[in-house]
Amino acid sequence: MTGTDLIVTNFNRNFTGVSATAAAVVRGQQHLFDMRLAGHPLPGCPPPISKQQARALAAIGPASRPFQIWHVRRNPEMQSALFARDILRRPIRIVFTSAAQRRHSAWPRFLISRMDAVIATTEASAEFVPNVVSVVPHGVDLERFHPARNRPDEWAATGHGGKRAIACIGRIRPEKGTDLFVQTAMRVLPQFPDITALVIGRAKGEHERFLGDLRAQVRAAGLAERILFVGEVPAAEMSALIRALDLLVALPRYEGYGMTPLEAMASGVPVVASDTGHFREFLGDGKAGYVVTPENVDAAAARVAEILNDPELHSKLAQGALNRAREHFSVAREIAGISAVYEQLWAKGAPR
Repeated sequence: MTGTDLIVTNFNRNFTGVSATAAAVVRGQQHLFDMRLAGHPLPGCPPPISKQQARALAAIGPASRPFQIWHVRRNPEMQSALFARDILRRPIRIVFTSAAQRRHSAWPRFLISRMDAVIATTEASAEFVPNVVSVVPHGVDLERFHPARNRPDEWAATGHGGKRAIACIGRIRPEKGTDLFVQTAMRVLPQFPDITALVIGRAKGEHERFLGDLRAQVRAAGLAERILFVGEVPAAEMSALIRALDLLVALPRYEGYGMTPLEAMASGVPVVASDTGHFREFLGDGKAGYVVTPENVDAAAARVAEILNDPELHSKLAQGALNRAREHFSVAREIAGISAVYEQLWAKGAPR
């Protein structure tokens, strides 16, 4: 086993929003650094090594750098990196990416305080963590997420019915506003008989009753054939499904950052979103869609209906969404910002 410059960790076997952002970055980083992914696989990324192998590589160190960097994104990953650095005395530095726009609880606050460098994804998130050396927004992989050649044909190929579609994407739970999307869809769909609404994502055990209640509401409204709970979509299939949509609706009550609007924008899909996460900055004052106040179903339904009812407006917002994603939120920009942080650390020389 030879040394390596960079270890990127992924210790969550589920494919989450954090996983998606890490995967997009790793797919680009593998061409820039001598690096290894440690933990669980990520789509399009090099096969991962184990925690034990990562620790062994840390003992060897890189061939041409003063020390190895571990880039972590979750509490267990911070813990593992701190164990390697502080208990095993491996010559590494630890970089943590923070997206949360609220105060962390005591344990993660302690872990974050022990990082060598923290990258915040927004200026707002930087206010809640120490050791921030750079603000680097997450970016979207423009090769994976791109506009449909023929949206009606691509939607028809999904087999979900109807001629057009709106969707929400994410874990099914109150924080993500799944119920707000369902309420919005129940108000909008009677006006548009050609529209199908998709709820994309899964509910964990504690939220199964929440999901059951939503299904019951949809059945009671007579919309069970048009508001579809399709479950979790494999990461490899998500980009094709997103570009077949006419509109993404993201109405979380809280969001640290939020990647699905960016993925939709890069696919030429307009967005209606609640004023959470980084959504207002994404959409650029109405260039790519509309922001509504959180939990305002009336406003969300009005904006969704406005876009669906006006082909010219839809086309304008779709092009604006694509332009903003390409100009301001590409993963290439994120990788460049992260790489600059690594280089700053390496320039300081040997670790403490």
